[in-house]
Amino acid sequence: MADSPAGVAVRRVDLGYFVRPAEETGTGMARVEPCLGYVVAHPAGMILFDTGMGSDPEVDAHYRPRRTGLREALAAVGVRIPDLAIAANSHLHFDHCGGNPLLGQTPVLVQRAELETARRAPGYTLPRLIEGSRFEPVTGRAEVLPGVFLMPTPGHTDGHQSLVVRHPGGAVIVAGQSHDTATQYAADQLAWRAHREAHGQPLPGIPDWMDALQQLDPRLVYFAHDRSVWTP
Repeated sequence: MADSPAGVAVRRVDLGYFVRPAEETGTGMARVEPCLGYVVAHPAGMILFDTGMGSDPEVDAHYRPRRTGLREALAAVGVRIPDLAIAANSHLHFDHCGGNPLLGQTPVLVQRAELETARRAPGYTLPRLIEGSRFEPVTGRAEVLPGVFLMPTPGHTDGHQSLVVRHPGGAVIVAGQSHDTATQYAADQLAWRAHREAHGQPLPGIPDWMDALQQLDPRLVYFAHDRSVWTP
């Protein structure tokens, strides 16, 4: 995975896959999607971003997941749960916080708006996935370790966040489900460029936060449900 000049490494964690039904893909066909987390190994501590799929009979019947347990998935990249200093969830749908109950007292950072929604909205997530976690809510952009920060990227959910690792060679972004695919991100990035170059209208709309993200000069962008990686 990515290594920065400051010695920060970003490693993908394979947490299994699920089958998105045809009615949810927009293509008329079912699609098999990976469930990916990411470990950021930083000199000041190790961060896990997203923890995999929770289990529930109704969810399992709908998405037919094949899970890799969090301990097993971390072991595949040479990490143990006690090695983690911090965890964070991009958002609190079942397929991004399923391993949270295994984290014990590891702080789990999540946008305050996301946590409030998950706690009050019936059916938003699996309740047991949020009841036992040591959540530490953040509001807006928050630096969690030197050069590593969380950034709100709403859209998929109102409280969605991405993880940014800054360094002189350009940022590495762990975008979660800000976009389902690298191709979707590439389309928004190109539309952002067209807006900046004052290209004539009509142009597609882009997320309000896209400019702030691109100003970080990303060189790699990773996603929760796509193994492809966006590069400039």
